[in-house]
Amino acid sequence: MNMQCSHPYPQGATPNENGCNFSIYAPDAPNIKLAIFDQHGCFQSYPLEGEYAGIRFTFIPGITVGTKYAYIIEQDGKPHLISDPYAKALSRPLKYSLPFSSEKSFELAKCVVVDDKFDWQGIERPKRPREEMVLFETHVKGLTKLNPNVPNEDRGRYLGLASDAMLEFYKQQNINTLQLLPIAACMNEPHLLKMEKVNYWGYNPYLFMVPDPRYAGINAVVELKTAIRELHRNGIEVILDVVYNHTAEGGADGPVFNLKALDNNYYLKHGRHFANYTGCGNTVDLSYQPSLNLVMDTLRYWVQEYKIDGFRFDLAATLGRNGDYFNAESGFFKAVAQDPILKEVKLIAEPWDIGPDGYQVGNFPFGWNECNDRLRDITRSFWRGDHGFLKEFATRIMGSRDLYSAANWPYKMTVNYITYHDGFCMQDLVSYKQKHNEANGEHNRDGHGDNRSDNYGIEGETENLLIIEKREKQKRNFMASLLFAFGIPHILTADVLSHTQKGNNNAYCQDNEISWLDWRMTPNKENFKDWLSKMMEARQRYMVPFIRAFSGEKRNDNRIFWRRLDGTFMEHEDWNNLSSVALHLGLGEDGDELFYCINQTNAPARFTLPTESDQEWVMICNTDSHKLHQTIDHKQVLVAPTSMAIFYAKSWASGAVV
Repeated sequence: MNMQCSHPYPQGATPNENGCNFSIYAPDAPNIKLAIFDQHGCFQSYPLEGEYAGIRFTFIPGITVGTKYAYIIEQDGKPHLISDPYAKALSRPLKYSLPFSSEKSFELAKCVVVDDKFDWQGIERPKRPREEMVLFETHVKGLTKLNPNVPNEDRGRYLGLASDAMLEFYKQQNINTLQLLPIAACMNEPHLLKMEKVNYWGYNPYLFMVPDPRYAGINAVVELKTAIRELHRNGIEVILDVVYNHTAEGGADGPVFNLKALDNNYYLKHGRHFANYTGCGNTVDLSYQPSLNLVMDTLRYWVQEYKIDGFRFDLAATLGRNGDYFNAESGFFKAVAQDPILKEVKLIAEPWDIGPDGYQVGNFPFGWNECNDRLRDITRSFWRGDHGFLKEFATRIMGSRDLYSAANWPYKMTVNYITYHDGFCMQDLVSYKQKHNEANGEHNRDGHGDNRSDNYGIEGETENLLIIEKREKQKRNFMASLLFAFGIPHILTADVLSHTQKGNNNAYCQDNEISWLDWRMTPNKENFKDWLSKMMEARQRYMVPFIRAFSGEKRNDNRIFWRRLDGTFMEHEDWNNLSSVALHLGLGEDGDELFYCINQTNAPARFTLPTESDQEWVMICNTDSHKLHQTIDHKQVLVAPTSMAIFYAKSWASGAVV
């Protein structure tokens, strides 16, 4: 080792023209050694002679980009191979067999020395305002695996995301933001290996900085960067779903992959027992400085080297735990807020975990947007026809201001959703009363039980035209409620194609046609896809200006009226008695207006349109499949049963009617 060339920071493998520096935090592994592998799988070990504050490091001359490496520690008196927590690439997809042992640790994929240089061709991040974002949740493999228009070699891979066929699809559907399910290298859990299944969703991280090689043809690092560059070239942002609340090492009986062997304090513990506030065996303790360092370094790496536009944090309440309890003033939130790299990207929290004090909706710091399960549940119940939800439905449509003050919009604005990867997709939400997860091998015991779904007469697929029409209308009701509510919409890309998972609401282990999007079109699917594209365009054109006007300091300068069918203002008792109401919004004192006609009943409802300013109303959304019946003088409109229509009027002061 050349001590003059060796240094403790940055951690990981850092190559230069003379060789490579290796650095790893290993206070509980004093005898750790570096293993360098040749092309035949043989290795030579090296001591890490440098030491600084628990970090062991060395410089090895002659090491080049592409070299495979790992570290050797002693486990129960046997040599045991572990990975570098700061590794940036893996030699191949992860795989191991049970029972895992020190001998089998040497069979795992090796870490790879990476050169971070990449030709971004001058392409910068789109830097889209939050209020313009519509998040489309996407699985890298599932999106393109069955798309016949994507080149065969790119299907199910990073490059498929940015193929010509997919870029055209995004353009047609007015998609501006992809939220990718976890792409960091993921290890399959032991119980899945026993069932010969895989962790398809990717929520079991093995290494935080490594793009999973199972989605690459040759080089995951280059292929992912290429995909992101081309998405950015086309104005599409990329949000990563990241998992920092636990790792693939599980609990006390879980395998040793790296952190367990390196430092006994990475995980939150009660004595010798691992706290399991994630349901995955362990809980990463971000109140511990080395854990915090690892997460912060990882986040910066994704932003700086991959130009990622933001993150959605899985079970994010865990990240704010000081010991056993959540603290919105925790070190992690403070570290992100002061970081010059991270404070400019989008931060989205799943604001809960399963530990004590784990439900933290509305409690994350300024600058964080939160997934809002309240809108999901209330909107599902409301359009299913359940009584007593009108008042809260109104609250959710208006941006859940009981949870997120408009004074802090858009920097603390709700992320609204009806469907997510965990739960029914939208086609199944209107086709199944019960979950059907038998294919998961857990006797249908897994998955959420409170789905607030309906099948409208027949469980599953049907050829009954009346039931099909009802289901299509309900899908439109859900999407309209989502796109024209105040907030940031989150949509499953699967829902654009009316994909069905056959009633499976927890398809985390289904790496097959249950999860892979079905690109075969039918007239109903095509009609819904086209309607949704128009609604995406209408949201950007009509809704976004209202979100901006209702945000921040000018939020109280606008008009909000809730009206009865006859146009009169609603009274307090009406919220408990009515099922058909109108929402009337206006910008400033005499600016543009929106008028929502919401009919939850099973009968047509005749709404009186406001005419006090001689408004000329233009319909921009109709969730019924038939054309609205309007009177000749445009003073009233007949809205079909269980449907919603939205009208727009342009202020005479601001120009001609659209």
